[in-house]
Amino acid sequence: MAEMEKDKTSAPETEAEQEIKEKQETSEQTEAAGEAENAEKTEQEEQQSSETADPAETEETAEKPGTSGEDADAAEPEAEETAGESAEKTGKKKIFGKKKEKKDKKDEKIEELTDRIARTMAEFDNYRKRTDKEKAGMYTFGARDVIEKILPVVDNFERGLATANPEDPFAEGMEKTYKQLTQVLTDLGVEPIEAVGAEFDPNLHNAVMHVDDENVGENIVVEEFQKGYKYKDTIVRHSMVKVAN
Repeated sequence: MAEMEKDKTSAPETEAEQEIKEKQETSEQTEAAGEAENAEKTEQEEQQSSETADPAETEETAEKPGTSGEDADAAEPEAEETAGESAEKTGKKKIFGKKKEKKDKKDEKIEELTDRIARTMAEFDNYRKRTDKEKAGMYTFGARDVIEKILPVVDNFERGLATANPEDPFAEGMEKTYKQLTQVLTDLGVEPIEAVGAEFDPNLHNAVMHVDDENVGENIVVEEFQKGYKYKDTIVRHSMVKVAN
């Protein structure tokens, strides 16, 4: 009987101990899980802080992690050094920024000078074209002046040949000289103006006489008193003509 009572009293004590052990194990597991979560959160925060922080500061903090109390007081000089380094970096950035601004000003100056050179070259090209045109005009004006002085000589040759005997050797020499002179004028660009049988054109002809002729149409040149000439599409001398009304 005494042994059975001992067994009965010992059984409840064993179950209580098991419950206590289970509670202890559960609490230990809960604490371990909490510590693991805290460790993960701490690692994530450290990663985020390392991504946002300056690489130089991150290396310094990694080498010398901050602590509380006396360690925090010891870390203050390190923080001041980090701040000084960041200030130096900021100063360097400002210096580099000033150099960049100076480079931009140089680029602007280069662009300004390039534009000025382009404008000067365009003005020079216009000046060259204008002077070439003026030179051509002066050459044409000078050539016209010379041709106007030669035309009376041509007229005299024509009058002399009109009255000379074709069989006379002297007349043959005049004929050859006249042909040579007219060929030179043709090579220079001098052309006679067609008058007889053409319609009267005030830009080409100078009417000095009018005649009524039923056999000829209106405003038709019937006779030429003096031959007209043009030089490169410019009139050197108008033709002196008779026009039928």
